[in-house]
Amino acid sequence: MEIAVCINRVPDTGSRIDVQNGIVDASRLNMVLNPYDEYAIEEAVRLKELRAGLTVTAFSAGGKKRYDVLRKALAMGADQVCLAEGGSNEDSYLVAASLCKAIRSHYSGLPDLVFCGRESSDSNRAQVPLMLAEMLGAAAVSDVTKLTMYEGGLRVWREIEGGVEEYMLYTPAVISTEKGLNVPRKTNIKAVMKARKQTVLHLDGSVEKTPGVLYKDFSPVSRERNCRFSETAEDLVRVLYKERRWG
Repeated sequence: MEIAVCINRVPDTGSRIDVQNGIVDASRLNMVLNPYDEYAIEEAVRLKELRAGLTVTAFSAGGKKRYDVLRKALAMGADQVCLAEGGSNEDSYLVAASLCKAIRSHYSGLPDLVFCGRESSDSNRAQVPLMLAEMLGAAAVSDVTKLTMYEGGLRVWREIEGGVEEYMLYTPAVISTEKGLNVPRKTNIKAVMKARKQTVLHLDGSVEKTPGVLYKDFSPVSRERNCRFSETAEDLVRVLYKERRWG
């Protein structure tokens, strides 16, 4: 049985983010493995530990700067890692297309399962997993918080407003993982050192497609506040009516 895990490299939420001339200044950013992808890796490794003969392969689309997150996947228990070179990280459709190309070229058919994090913490689009499932022609369920496997299929649960949905899936399938599915393991020095010696397989992830989204520029959120006090309710109503934003 084969499991593919798609991972991304994102800025640490504790990093200072500056915007200069409509472009994010990346010089001060500390880049880490996307937190939601840690749940995906952990669940894949747990399934491998429960079932003999199961292989976990991590994929990431982009350049060699992604070696660090790929090696983090190895340290967590992945068997091998693949870099989809030439892949773009600016548009969800292009990311999904790059990952799809790399996955299809790596396997003779399709892997039994593809795990993805719910979304990347930098753009929060949550589009890649379902786009990838459509391109692979596989079933998909997003935001999974519980999963069990049986012979030939999966039983998964996802939380919705006011309740929980339960699905039965046959493989191949794409699962996007949500917080609560598991608690990702901590990597030790021995696993990290071993991961540094393992080979990163390079695959062609370039796609000749037009981006569906084009970013013009970025601007920081204004933190300015305008606070005024009114002596009476009549004065407050008068101010609200004068500066109303409706109609």
